[in-house]
Amino acid sequence: MATKAPPGCEQIVSNRERSMFVNVNAHPGSRPRTLGQLGELSRARVILSEFKYNKGTEIFGEAEPADYIYQVGDGAVRTHKLLSDGRRQIGAFHLAGDIFGLENGLTHRFTAEAIVDTTVRLMKRCSLEHVAETDAMVALDLLNMTTSNLRHAEDHMLLLGRKTSLERVAAFLREMDLRLTAAGVMALPMSRRDIADYLGLTLETVSRALSHLHGMGILGFLGQTQRQIVLLDRGRLAELDL
Repeated sequence: MATKAPPGCEQIVSNRERSMFVNVNAHPGSRPRTLGQLGELSRARVILSEFKYNKGTEIFGEAEPADYIYQVGDGAVRTHKLLSDGRRQIGAFHLAGDIFGLENGLTHRFTAEAIVDTTVRLMKRCSLEHVAETDAMVALDLLNMTTSNLRHAEDHMLLLGRKTSLERVAAFLREMDLRLTAAGVMALPMSRRDIADYLGLTLETVSRALSHLHGMGILGFLGQTQRQIVLLDRGRLAELDL
């Protein structure tokens, strides 16, 4: 018997939210794919909705209520903060299958935007927390996700604070190689400006570092945008990311 959700946890989308994205569910009764990273959730207990965000559209803003948890269906999302001097610091890139928007407080600490046209699944945070109260596997999945987010934040802090510009770019390429490479090609959805803001570098520094790695024979470019990268020597790239 399914437990009743706490008051206020119904899957209601406000008019403001409706103006931000378009529901791509074919029919009201259709069932979105499961939130794989959360394991075998009963769809009778946790309802997933699927929405389409156009390139550059804000998904949620910093300091807004963290009422939903999100998963990238296809496309890519960046989360960032605007610093007091107007600079942008990107905290993470979220790719297909990634969960984001899971906060330990009541509000979002970053702003999330679609890098390209992106499909996102979302669920009410309180609905998931309600299920976690009685489902140990879901509770464990939430703990693992929180731990993973903390590990990424620590690694990113080390990258920004201790590594040279070339080491930062090498670390970024190795991260994306694990997450993106298919058929030997790394197709980056993000621009070099995004990469620069993620690594705490200037656009020019990122371009010089990529050109240097190209000249060393570590990577090659496909296409005019140079967003498709082929890693030719992963061993030498790893030596730069120590």
